[in-house]
Amino acid sequence: MSDAPRDTDAPAPPDLADTLKVVGAAGRAAYGSAKDTGRALRGLVSADFALARSAFGRALAWAGVAIVFGASAWLLVTGALIALMQRFGFSWLQSLSLAAFISLAVTGFAVWKVGRYFDYTGMHATRRQLSKLGLFDEDEPLDDPPAAGTAHDPRASDHGGA
Repeated sequence: MSDAPRDTDAPAPPDLADTLKVVGAAGRAAYGSAKDTGRALRGLVSADFALARSAFGRALAWAGVAIVFGASAWLLVTGALIALMQRFGFSWLQSLSLAAFISLAVTGFAVWKVGRYFDYTGMHATRRQLSKLGLFDEDEPLDDPPAAGTAHDPRASDHGGA
């Protein structure tokens, strides 16, 4: 410690009751602010889901229009391609087979891409995080095995129940 004289002009610290009142008021203000923020966020999420729901319906309707006109355009292009192949000396069988092969190849590619994109809808990152928190463990085995002789028992001969 120092030997210097203390400054006696400094105000006395507030007593414990006043300090607790100030801390309590600050805590209530922080809680009120957090509650207001939660309400605002809930309203934002609700409005965002309503917008997404409306946009999904409209997008689905326009996707239907695009499919109809795309299919009719593809039929016209295929017909023109077949007529062009006929002019170049291909037989009807060759022309139709080549057009069908092209259509099947594009269809197969589209099916493969759809499968890949639907895999993205599985929310795998969210599931991993929820599993880390212990909230969404669907890979855990069941605690109670099925009763013997029931349809869920692999030992049941006819799987028809008891």
